[in-house]
Amino acid sequence: MKGKKIAMLGTGFICDFYTSTLHAQRSEDRVVMVYSRSEERAKKFASKWNITHYSEQLSGAVDHPDVDTVIIGLPNNLHLEAVRAAAKAGKSVLCTKPLGRTAAEAKEMLEAVEKAGVFNGYLEDLVYTHKTLKALRSVKNGALGDILWVRSRETHPGPHSDWFWNKDLSGGGAIVDMGCHCIEIARNFIGKDIRPVEVMCWADTQVKPIDAEDHGIGLVKYENGAIGQFEVSWNFRGGMDLRDEVSGVEGTIRMDHFLRTGFDMFTAVGEGGYVAEKAETDRGWLFPVGDEVGALGYDNMFHDMFECIDNGSKPMEDFYDGYVVNAIIDACYISAKSKKWEPVELDMWRGKESVKKYSAFKDFDDEHYLIKKEQLPGGSTKLILKEKESGKIIQKEF
Repeated sequence: MKGKKIAMLGTGFICDFYTSTLHAQRSEDRVVMVYSRSEERAKKFASKWNITHYSEQLSGAVDHPDVDTVIIGLPNNLHLEAVRAAAKAGKSVLCTKPLGRTAAEAKEMLEAVEKAGVFNGYLEDLVYTHKTLKALRSVKNGALGDILWVRSRETHPGPHSDWFWNKDLSGGGAIVDMGCHCIEIARNFIGKDIRPVEVMCWADTQVKPIDAEDHGIGLVKYENGAIGQFEVSWNFRGGMDLRDEVSGVEGTIRMDHFLRTGFDMFTAVGEGGYVAEKAETDRGWLFPVGDEVGALGYDNMFHDMFECIDNGSKPMEDFYDGYVVNAIIDACYISAKSKKWEPVELDMWRGKESVKKYSAFKDFDDEHYLIKKEQLPGGSTKLILKEKESGKIIQKEF
């Protein structure tokens, strides 16, 4: 396939990761233009990555004739303007997470790209990790049965840039920064066609001297009865902790993506360089990540996006997904204040309608439901059963 000619909007930490992924090995996809509001930063980034063009004018970057694809890695408050520019220019546009600061912003972006008829991709990298994709295949193959509960955790000492800490620019704190990852991970396992109906959320500012929350915990209830649970924090010490658990009627999956990967190293004198994202020290016990691009899903994410551009198909994550995530986050912030379950308000819903809650009742025979079957230490088997007619719970051992 023909390599993409990319305008990278932004020069921060995430844009370094994106460009590193795109320029890896012998890839024909190249960043040919970089935009920054600072000419100095744009020039420095261009020199670092051997990029031909740079600009401090948004239109100059997006409209450049060499560019066919736009990647947005700007602060959250600048996403809408950048999406409008890309849609107007008729360029394929990929936007980092979260899509907007609010569902209203995300909806406006979605409407802009769909009206213009341009390809749109939501760069939610953590659903593209190699472990996650393999786990999703197992779930889709029925290995876990109906999914009951998904828990996703992302915690670290806090983001890299100053704008993240300003809720007017970012849209919030740890929930909008990292809860967007966790929410979308759960949606993928539960089913993105299953409507999120309400949320219960706690959020507080425990440590950092900021106006936004630095810690949040939430429950997202889905129409079929499944629950998505997230925990996010900017107060966790010791690096970045990314973990997911998926529980179904017939099985369980546990994944540790970053802090515990089987690569442990001790050094008394210091590693002498970069260890891993959000690592707080380069001495003592360290947990380097052998392949951060793969561990964080960037390679699979861009492969999917560019393949779908070439094939004219829908990517695994698009702006509609970003809109749904923003709507859930909006409800989380309302719930954190009201301390009640709050509805998820979706002006646009493109999934299943009137989904019934699944029943986990499993027939043992015509007269009984099976509650539990277990093997006892002595070799016998115990059954816990419920009589269908009387409702009585009994046990049998054989």
